Amino acid sequence: MAFVIAVMAYAAVSGYLLWALLTDATINKIISVTLLTAALIGHATALYPHIFTLYGLNFNLFNVLSLISLLFVFFYVLFSLYRPILSLGILAAPTGLIGVTLGFVGRAPYRPMAEVSLGLEAHILLSFAAYCVLLMAAVQALFLRLQIRELKHQSIHRFWVNKLPSLQSMESLLFDMILMGFVLLSIALGLGFIYVQDLMAQHIAHKTVFSVLSWLLFGVLLLGHWRLGWRGKRAANITIYAFVLLAMGFVGSKFVLEMML
Repeated sequence: MAFVIAVMAYAAVSGYLLWALLTDATINKIISVTLLTAALIGHATALYPHIFTLYGLNFNLFNVLSLISLLFVFFYVLFSLYRPILSLGILAAPTGLIGVTLGFVGRAPYRPMAEVSLGLEAHILLSFAAYCVLLMAAVQALFLRLQIRELKHQSIHRFWVNKLPSLQSMESLLFDMILMGFVLLSIALGLGFIYVQDLMAQHIAHKTVFSVLSWLLFGVLLLGHWRLGWRGKRAANITIYAFVLLAMGFVGSKFVLEMML
């Protein structure tokens, strides 16, 4: 039942936002946030028994993708409360729809995590949160690049410029996301180094390397923005590159270990 509610709510808000964007109608914030809140509740309720099992925590590939999409939508709703980004829900809602479906129907072999310490649980939770915020930053960077492209080429039909918030607002939101994600990732990595005992035995050495490289690149971007005024296309490109590194370690390693090996 919870899965059906989530699917219907995600589909409804996706259809509503698509209609609003295509017809230039004003997006009703109450309708969008209400539908997404219902979708989040249904999504979380449907996903919970798949992760919290009798044998321990089950973070298989499909559960991880579902959880990422859940947090993605959650952070989108939070950001939309103080930023004019309702139109970006056209991507957040379908992402939630795909994620909840994958988590509900997907199955992958996985050894449940039993007797997990509080510190390790915090590391896992913060890692997911950081990944989701930085995923949103990468998506934001893609939209920013599309806007810059239209402005640079002086396109007659400026779809992205007209449909999305102003370029300045988009850049401000991008660095809000990067800063939040960087802080979360910093804490998550710190806890990981403290509570993870054997990186090689747990097959996460490569994941750690990619995560640290991503963390360094995001840090360079924030420093460059603060001291040198980096913005626009350069900031968008670095954001995308840094997130690709993070994704290679975070999701890529799980795919190789669970689906190929």
